[in-house]
Amino acid sequence: MELTVYLAGQIHDDWRQELKELASTQGLPVQFTGPMENHDRSDNIGEEILGEQPSPVYKDEAASQLNNLRTRVLLEKSDVVIALFGENYKQWNSAMDAATAVALGKPLILIRPPQLHHPLKELSEKAQVTVETPEQALQSLAYIFA
Repeated sequence: MELTVYLAGQIHDDWRQELKELASTQGLPVQFTGPMENHDRSDNIGEEILGEQPSPVYKDEAASQLNNLRTRVLLEKSDVVIALFGENYKQWNSAMDAATAVALGKPLILIRPPQLHHPLKELSEKAQVTVETPEQALQSLAYIFA
């Protein structure tokens, strides 16, 4: 059995790569997917496909439509979603992806530091597992194969 795992969460650090390397080291049969990590491409994809937009607002709307399409398709194809919430960045996309995963009935592993317990309490209640580190999330995945 191989699982497809969607990695939702902040895109401004290398937590995804670290998790992928750790999973590979452990020999876990998982395939990872996630949001567009190239921030410039994510911001400009609307104009790349639809052409120049008349204002920054329209540029953002065009990009968000295409990013939402990509995210929805990949979330629907996933078996499990891991959503990381850190302290350094606003987490709107993480919250949206995690809420979408819950709405689609996808199992959710939520990673959040203890100090974010209160603002994420409702989402944590919807998750199958809430952990504090990416390593704990990976251990949770590994348990599926035990």
